Formats: sequence, structure tokens, C-alpha cells
Amino acid sequence: MSSDFEGYEQDFAVLTADITSKVARVPRLPPDEKKQMVANVEKQLEEAKELLEQMDLEVREIPPQSRGMYSNRMRSYKQEMGKLETDFKRSRIAYSDEVRNELLGDDGNSSENQLIKLREERAHLLDNTERLERSSRRLEAGYQIAVETEQIGQEMLENLSHDREKIQRARERLRETDANLGKSSRILTGMLRR
Repeated sequence: MSSDFEGYEQDFAVLTADITSKVARVPRLPPDEKKQMVANVEKQLEEAKELLEQMDLEVREIPPQSRGMYSNRMRSYKQEMGKLETDFKRSRIAYSDEVRNELLGDDGNSSENQLIKLREERAHLLDNTERLERSSRRLEAGYQIAVETEQIGQEMLENLSHDREKIQRARERLRETDANLGKSSRILTGMLRR
């Protein structure tokens, strides 16, 4: 069942990466392409939400002892989804500002230069946001690996502790058997002498 979850994770990662790149391009596209891109991104955001719901259902079916790790992953994916939606809203605002300026005929040189600077700044911020998100995903994956490794280490220590107890009990039995054999040997020796 965790393989289903991992499949959904991969689909979600591919989809969110595609959404992030499209959101970054929205402000720089010509008006016709922008409309298509906005509609496309809205559709992909819905797909991503559906994937999150599927992943959430999978997590609920996982046994309670292993559910914590998957719940942490789900939290980070939901946060990532929130960031994507926020970035998309910002990108749409930039898009609607441009449409409004076009409709109002505000094409003065100074406002156009400001708009160009704003576009560049937004694009730069979106690139930085994308880098930060990639870094946080890597950190999250590293953290998950560390948690899983720690869990495996704890299980190994528990197994070793149980094995040690078994070995100690076996030693005690051997000592008792050795003592009993010594007593038996003395009794037999005494009986032979008589």
C-alpha cells in the first residue's frame, strides 16, 4: 500500500513542478497565451488537490505505528499546495493588472518601465521561491530518511536486546545443567566406591 502512496507522491511532485514553472511564466506571456495558461494551471491545481485527497486516504489505511512518517509528509505537501495557490494568485493579480492597464490605455513610458521592473522583480521572486521550495523538499526528504533510519536503528537495538536476554537465559540454563551434571557425577562416583 505504501507503493500506492509513493506513486501518488511522484505524480504530485511532477505536477507541482510543472505548475510552479507555469505560474512563473504567466506574467511574461502575451494576453491570449496568458488566458490559456491560467486555465491550464487552474485545472492542474485541481488535479493536485485530488492527488492530495488520494494520498490522505492512503495514509488513513496505514497501520498506526507507521502512520506518523506519512502524516509528516502529508503536512509538508499540503503546505506546498498552499504556497502554490498563493503564488498562482499573485501571478493572476499581475496578469489582471496588465489587462486593466491595457483596457484603460495606461501606456505611458514611466508606467511601462515600472511594469517591466515589477515583472522582472516578480519573476526573480518566483525563481527564488521555486529554489526555496526545492531546497525545502530536499531537506524534508533528508529528514524523512533520518527518521526512518532512526526507527530502523531502534528496532535493531530492541532485537539485539531480546537476543542478549535469550543468550543470558541460555547461559544460566547451561550453568544449572553443568552444576547438576557435577552433582550427578559425584553421586555416581560415591556409589561406585561403595
